[in-house]
Amino acid sequence: MGRTLNVIRLQLINRQTFVWVPLIILGSATLLSVLIYAMIPTDGPKYGGGGQAPLWYFFAIGMSAMTLTFPFSQAMSITRREFFLGTLLTAIIGSTFMGVLFLIGGGIELATNGYGVNGYVFYLPWLWEAGPLGAFVVYVSLALFFFVVGFTGATIYKSWGPTVLTVVSVALSLVLLGLAFLATQFGLWGNVWTGIISLGALGLALWGLLITAVLAGISFLAFRRAIP
Repeated sequence: MGRTLNVIRLQLINRQTFVWVPLIILGSATLLSVLIYAMIPTDGPKYGGGGQAPLWYFFAIGMSAMTLTFPFSQAMSITRREFFLGTLLTAIIGSTFMGVLFLIGGGIELATNGYGVNGYVFYLPWLWEAGPLGAFVVYVSLALFFFVVGFTGATIYKSWGPTVLTVVSVALSLVLLGLAFLATQFGLWGNVWTGIISLGALGLALWGLLITAVLAGISFLAFRRAIP
């Protein structure tokens, strides 16, 4: 466990990656969103997706955690299992930190009537319908999902090269397109949207955590062949 914790310290040596850059992205997205809200000549509530920006950045963090830090860890005689577990724990810590920031942002928006312009970046009603704890789970699961997707893609790249990564990406795209075709062909979109609405944001987040766990398992299997 001590060596696994050392991996966390290794990942956090460059705090710009896990701390400062996400904070800059989050602050910039919030400022730009508020300025845009202020220019909209309506009194009703205004909602935007600017808060998603730092969550997408976790995709890049996942890739860099594999491609940049993994070779250095092997020079320090850290086992692959220790590196994988330590990196995943770092991702969980970073995702939890992001979830806390989103809760604080939602609280500020409620207290200030949307920064005085009735505009909301963090407090999106559908995400908060299960309460603050539900919203926290949603934000954490999204950040963690993007991280694991980036890490898994980088692992496949380091294990089998760009050709296999491209083939896997195309295959996944074809699977999603095939599912969309079947839903359209058999008129299932109504059932799909009904299921999404019935699950709610929290239910989707919990399913997202399950998918994230499956991706992490796939990544661990591929990681055994990764070339530093």
